[in-house]
Amino acid sequence: MKAITRIEQSLAAVIATTEAPGCPPKLAGAIQHAVFPGGARIRPQLCLAVARACGDGDPVLADAAAVAIELLHCASLVHDDLPCFDDAQTRRGRASVQWAYGESMAVLAGDALIVLAFDALANAAGGSLQRLPGLMRIITAGVGMPYGIVAGQAWESESRVSLTVYQRAKTGALFVAATAAGAQAAGADPAPWQGLGHWLGEAYQVADDIRDVVADPQLLGKPVGRDAALGRPSAAAALGLGGALDHFNQLIANASASIPECDGAAQLRELVRMESERLVPLTMSRAVRDRLPAAAN
Repeated sequence: MKAITRIEQSLAAVIATTEAPGCPPKLAGAIQHAVFPGGARIRPQLCLAVARACGDGDPVLADAAAVAIELLHCASLVHDDLPCFDDAQTRRGRASVQWAYGESMAVLAGDALIVLAFDALANAAGGSLQRLPGLMRIITAGVGMPYGIVAGQAWESESRVSLTVYQRAKTGALFVAATAAGAQAAGADPAPWQGLGHWLGEAYQVADDIRDVVADPQLLGKPVGRDAALGRPSAAAALGLGGALDHFNQLIANASASIPECDGAAQLRELVRMESERLVPLTMSRAVRDRLPAAAN
């Protein structure tokens, strides 16, 4: 079964548990809206790819880890779109949860997804209970304080922040959690896999900064120009578009080089290559270069 099929089926099964008779229908609808249809699902795909590379010793637990990470990512997007943060009207090419269901339902949907993520982990750990504490530590580190995505969101309210620190928390932390959780779920040492998550996560944030400047909002599925409008740290602002593009390419090279030698190394390097082309297609790279002064090209 393809990884994306495993992910979508596992997500659907977990979300179905929230729709019991008598539940609040608006909240159930907001949760569905937050998760389906999804984006590229790159974080759960990474989790499963690393689990396979490490032998996939417990596919049920690996699926749950992938689902938990995606649900936490979805929750962060729901909260990120709230009026107190980005006040975004669109997400993934359609209305954001707060725009479609209202601010209060968006807050509750995000909260419910966070709880559901850890419930999914607990329900799947019966075959490998000894791996659950490690998985919990890995995933909570990627989400909470002091270095997870919650911290990354909080840095946007500080007067001064290192761009690298911000990017590692806002985006990179959950990528590190994805790769490390895949290894942990399979019964392997997660430490050698943290580098892949670190480099790819930082590359993802740099690509997001580039796209916020040059992408078509209709193709991107969300508003652009938000970093400048909200005064947020941005690689495009700090390094210039050309510098950000060069930095992105180096981060992708670092991600590929960091993959430990294993039976699945070639497939993982191909996944990194394909993701880099999806994040910053050749046409976008050319658009960036075309914006630069002649001397910079």
